Amino acid sequence: MNDRPKVLVARRVPAAVAERAAREFDAVLSDHDMDAAEAVRAAREHGIQGILSGPKVRLTAAHLPDLPASLRVIANPSAGTDHMDVRAAVAHGLVVTHAPDVLTECTADLAFLLILAACRRASDYARIMREGWRKPYGMPDLLGLRPSGRTLGIVGMGRIGRAVAQRARGFDMRVLYHNRTRLPPALEAGAEYVGSLEALLPRCDILSLHLPGGAGADGMMDRAAFARMKLGAVFVNTARGSLVEEEALIEALRSGHLFAAGLDVYRREPEFDLRLAALPNVFLTPHVASATVETRDAMGMLALDNIAAVLAGRPALTPVAA
Repeated sequence: MNDRPKVLVARRVPAAVAERAAREFDAVLSDHDMDAAEAVRAAREHGIQGILSGPKVRLTAAHLPDLPASLRVIANPSAGTDHMDVRAAVAHGLVVTHAPDVLTECTADLAFLLILAACRRASDYARIMREGWRKPYGMPDLLGLRPSGRTLGIVGMGRIGRAVAQRARGFDMRVLYHNRTRLPPALEAGAEYVGSLEALLPRCDILSLHLPGGAGADGMMDRAAFARMKLGAVFVNTARGSLVEEEALIEALRSGHLFAAGLDVYRREPEFDLRLAALPNVFLTPHVASATVETRDAMGMLALDNIAAVLAGRPALTPVAA
């Protein structure tokens, strides 16, 4: 008789995560990223006790009555939970978890890649080489910006923002930041606090967003915000696409008010605005900040750790507060 906990892995996961799920649980492993309706059906059909969720499993309050009474925990292998109604799920008696720490270093690495690539015109350089580079370039041609020694503004000085600041110090950058509250001096590590976004924007050569979505921040980078940035500044976003009004960003890039942008997140994914791809001064990546072997494995393993803990009657390791 199989008395292992019944777990639904409702998205594709790395091989190491799938292997562990199959070994430790009575696991239903999906070969694609399920949506909410599919996940609810599978949970009911198999009497599921824990779900390893994903961004397409957009569980709302309306879905909760259809979930089986056996379900006890929904584990998100990413930091964000804005794809589901956490408050409703917790009120329904479910434990919701996420992975707030394991993405920090890789997201900071990618943010800095975007900073360097945007400043140094990596899109132009890559295009020229892929097209076969047969034209010589002289001293006035293909000039980027030197990131070293510039002023970096960070919006959202949480774990990832602080990790980006740490990398910036290696490039002799001056770091300014805006946060909901000022950090203790030990966490600031020499960064300068700026009390409002409006005051921060004109002082930055490079601006990098590290806020979660929601909480009144959606659309914060609008026409007025971009207009307040320095002429020739660089804009980077590895946080949430919803933070940016993309029409305003495209206008600022086309006009030359912004020198360049580096983007990993978009308002619509994967159907992002193709006008961004047509701009030579934009360096784009397809929402891959966590896409390393080490981090994706760690994300999935932490989700399984949370499921195992809850189903064994222990507290979740990284619960989400409602």
